Amino acid sequence: MAETVLGIIGGSGLYDIDGLEDKTWRRVPTPWGSPSDALLFGRLAGVRCVFLPRHGRGHPTSPTHLNYRANIDALKRSGVTDILSLSAVGSLKAELPPGHFVVVDQFIDRSFAREKSFFGDGLVAHVSMAHPVCTRLGDALEAAARAIDLPVARGGTYLVMEGPQFSTKAESGLYRSWDCSVIGMTNMPEAKLAREAEICYATVAMVTDFDCWHPDHDHVTVDAVVKVLFENADKAKALVKQAVPAFGGERGLCPCGCDRALDNALITAPAMRAPELMAKLDAVAGRVLAG
Repeated sequence: MAETVLGIIGGSGLYDIDGLEDKTWRRVPTPWGSPSDALLFGRLAGVRCVFLPRHGRGHPTSPTHLNYRANIDALKRSGVTDILSLSAVGSLKAELPPGHFVVVDQFIDRSFAREKSFFGDGLVAHVSMAHPVCTRLGDALEAAARAIDLPVARGGTYLVMEGPQFSTKAESGLYRSWDCSVIGMTNMPEAKLAREAEICYATVAMVTDFDCWHPDHDHVTVDAVVKVLFENADKAKALVKQAVPAFGGERGLCPCGCDRALDNALITAPAMRAPELMAKLDAVAGRVLAG
């Protein structure tokens, strides 16, 4: 039985977490480079928490240029067992208006300019992404949102686009035809890397506006979007405070198998594995490489 250490990745507008005790910002070096920012360590309701502002405090880094591998590796090195990801998104459905939260359960990855795996030449691995979100975490997030009367939908597909530009109207219509619920720029390869690192992962997508498919989209102002963005950030902080106690204490094996994702994923024969890559994978894959 291991103690839960909750990693919280904050999206646009969310650069800290209210209520943390014994908090300290600390740089965590990784073999993949520098994470987006220092990590904020502390306790909330007695639960050890590690917070990472995805874009850095003050939002200096674009979605394309985030060092996703360093971010996940730094959380893993910090002992994180579970990740709650909070992301600002556009809505692709009329029933998901600005201010609504979505506990997503699927992704479509349309990003193309990012490093998407810790593995590669010298040590090949293939993890399952059929169910990319930990159901246990999703259940807890939905329950917490409903307990504080947040407008929340359980389930939905998050379309990850490369950006930094927003969609064309044709693209927005295409994604709606695929039955996607929300669109954003940051949850891939984040979710894939969390799975490779055997960390349970769940996303709360926070709607700031309708994407450009909506007939009223052209009348939306930047000021209006920013207002919703910061209102959502306040709601997200309340959601985290409500959800965290559910993760307290020791945890057993994940019923979804997230913490054993590498059990049958390594393909490269032990004698053929590159020592330099194995060294970089000490945190991410140390459990299965140790033997």
